[in-house]
Amino acid sequence: MEDNSSQPGSVKENSDQNSEGNSPNKDDSSLETIVRKFQDTVSLGKKHKFWETQPVGQFKDVGDTSLPEGPIEPPTPLSEVKQEPYNLPSQYEWTTCDMDSEETCNEVYNLLKNNYVEDDENMFRFNYSKEFLRWALRPPGFYRSWHIGVRAKTSKKLVAFITGVPARIRVRDEVVKMAEINFLCVHKKLRTKRLAPVMIKEVTRRVHLENIWQAAYTAGVVLPTPITTCQYWHRSLNPKKLIDVGFSRLGARMTMNRTIKLYKLPDSPATPGFRKMELCDVPAVTRLLRNYLSQFVVAPDFDESDVEHWLLPTEDVVDSYLVESPETHEITDFCSFYTLPSSILGNQNYSSLKAAYSYYNVSTKTPLLQLMNDTLIVAKLKNFDVFNALDVMHNESVLKELKFGPGDGQLHYYLYNYRTQSALKPSELGLVLL
Repeated sequence: MEDNSSQPGSVKENSDQNSEGNSPNKDDSSLETIVRKFQDTVSLGKKHKFWETQPVGQFKDVGDTSLPEGPIEPPTPLSEVKQEPYNLPSQYEWTTCDMDSEETCNEVYNLLKNNYVEDDENMFRFNYSKEFLRWALRPPGFYRSWHIGVRAKTSKKLVAFITGVPARIRVRDEVVKMAEINFLCVHKKLRTKRLAPVMIKEVTRRVHLENIWQAAYTAGVVLPTPITTCQYWHRSLNPKKLIDVGFSRLGARMTMNRTIKLYKLPDSPATPGFRKMELCDVPAVTRLLRNYLSQFVVAPDFDESDVEHWLLPTEDVVDSYLVESPETHEITDFCSFYTLPSSILGNQNYSSLKAAYSYYNVSTKTPLLQLMNDTLIVAKLKNFDVFNALDVMHNESVLKELKFGPGDGQLHYYLYNYRTQSALKPSELGLVLL
């Protein structure tokens, strides 16, 4: 439920940093500091009129420990939930997007490919594949009615899109049924039409009709009020290409040859028993993952059907590997990443950047550093150009040593109609949203 399609974090490496640089100053990314900076730079007239009417944590309440943790507003009786869709401007109409339909899937793909999230310099734009979109939008128990489009009445052209999928997310000891809201996208030519707030209200209405009253979402902009703010880190796998397209730059006193050598990886994973996940591994991976995620304040409550859907390898969508002990055949460790390329805009030599995004990683017997290094090796063997990771869970403890550098944006996590007593550190978050 974000109010524009701003860049989640960034697809671009911070040009002032390289892998040997320092991580961003933690004081600069604390919630109180972000809110204060935001309030200092935004005039009263420009504050978030829409979000100030919604049941979300408000900036004025930051630091108020007297407010209870949990739902901000109680559920409404289902009979009182608005039954009719919200009104759109007269030249537009609602449509439900059937992602099983090749024609509709193509329309959604093209809308996002041409109008979705770009970096601040308009050099890169996310390019979710059709296979990825089907995977992201059809988890167990999904509601087709939550895949919402807006069409121009006369041309029937798809001009806007927003989605929700159901999830169970644990906040401390409470498992809460939520919607994960994503892919809010409005055609570039219609950004002044104020379609986004009515789309957010409409997806909220449809979520309420299923007796679900909370949601999780992310944005690259500060809205009222993040539960945590994370940093994207980037690890070069194909440094020459990344420098050629402007994703990263040659470090001070570095030549191209030295840079290529710096980022070179071994030819094969080092851990004995490191292999691709298979269907028969779902129960073991579920146990491993549930046990690991139990230590975080906010994390998904995955069961076996969730693990099968989200983590079983799917070509060009999600890759998962595990460590099976050669002696005991016990599954001891797990790592995964998803595939999200970006279109490279305005470059004569390259049109696509192949990016891997770290997903869920569980280290029990294999040190996380070694496990993640093996993950980088398999990503390089699969011809990825860059490997991206958020500083969530235990990731931050190994990023610098693995030669990741910080990106130039931040990703803010939000809960709708659910208040956490205080802001989380990224290391207290066990949730990765696509």
